[in-house]
Amino acid sequence: MRLTRLWLEWGRPSAARVLEKKLGVRKVASGVSSPGSLSPRALNVFDRDLKRKQKNWAAQQPDPMKFDYVREEVGSRIADRVYDIARDFPLALDVGCGRGYIAQYLNKETVGKFFQADIAENTLKNTLETEIPTVTVLADEEFLPFRENTFDLVVSSLSLHWVNDLPGALEQIHYVLKPDGVFIGAMFGGDTLYELRCSLQLAETEREGGFSPHVSPFTAVNDLGHLLGKAGFNTLTVDTDEIQVNYPGMFELMEDLQEKCRFYTSCISAMNARKVLEAFTVVLSVFLGMGESNCAWNRKALLHRDTMLAAAAVYREMYRNEDGSVPATYQIYYMIGWKYHDSQARPAERGSATVSFGELGKINSLISQGKKSQ
Repeated sequence: MRLTRLWLEWGRPSAARVLEKKLGVRKVASGVSSPGSLSPRALNVFDRDLKRKQKNWAAQQPDPMKFDYVREEVGSRIADRVYDIARDFPLALDVGCGRGYIAQYLNKETVGKFFQADIAENTLKNTLETEIPTVTVLADEEFLPFRENTFDLVVSSLSLHWVNDLPGALEQIHYVLKPDGVFIGAMFGGDTLYELRCSLQLAETEREGGFSPHVSPFTAVNDLGHLLGKAGFNTLTVDTDEIQVNYPGMFELMEDLQEKCRFYTSCISAMNARKVLEAFTVVLSVFLGMGESNCAWNRKALLHRDTMLAAAAVYREMYRNEDGSVPATYQIYYMIGWKYHDSQARPAERGSATVSFGELGKINSLISQGKKSQ
């Protein structure tokens, strides 16, 4: 496999000329967002620079594959949806590709060439192997540096929930698709990590008299269809799925938390506190390893140790499994949308029907009469 790595260095005229001539790239100021570079209509909810740093940090860990199982699973399910479409795609784009969780499940008979775009350079340096010729592009999901009508297929897996301007990102995806091209995406849904969210809210309310958002806000499923339609997509499909992962207490405790186990000896044994904290710490460490830490501007900078211990106890008491492990639920929204083309099937004009729905109940008698006449 020949892997070509292409970095978008927009400050260099030579790089811009190569991109314009060879890749069909639009002339934009930068492939990665700069501070304050937001659409006037966008809500500034997430710190995009912090998210880039979080993803870069996660990609530099000794064994990043340890935390990739959710992304791997969702990537395989998106690939299944690609295979369900009976056609091949000469040129495809993965928006927010990470380490290439979708491309590894596709073959060169289905996709001719794959562009993989992500905001974090370290993830692009450690992409997974695939038999498809690939080009890696350092670019922000909110500022896609490609020309109109470039790609036959655009995919995105667990990335769009971090963008500030989701309607604008969907419009850009629609812009770079060719007519009759298809977008297949997945993003975390509103019930993701509800166990963790509830545990933190209850514990923080009890310990501190109120709670702050420790889990980022997610898009509601009933909004996705509207956003896709507004972006110009048609023949829409939106469905939901859940992935539940059980986390055993296998990691060592953080030293400062371990010392606080004495605080709860009156209500739970020291050994039980250790198990509670181990399981809870595993859940938190997995989110760090995935690069999915909260990057909302209104996030709370510090989670007090007393609150964390209380949240761990609440988590275990409310949600623990029989074997002592604790579950974490990931709700996934899958979406499919097509760019309009004259060859696509369209609904008939209103009033053009020749049979009333009220007559459908008589269909059996009509069929039997037809058989008799033969």
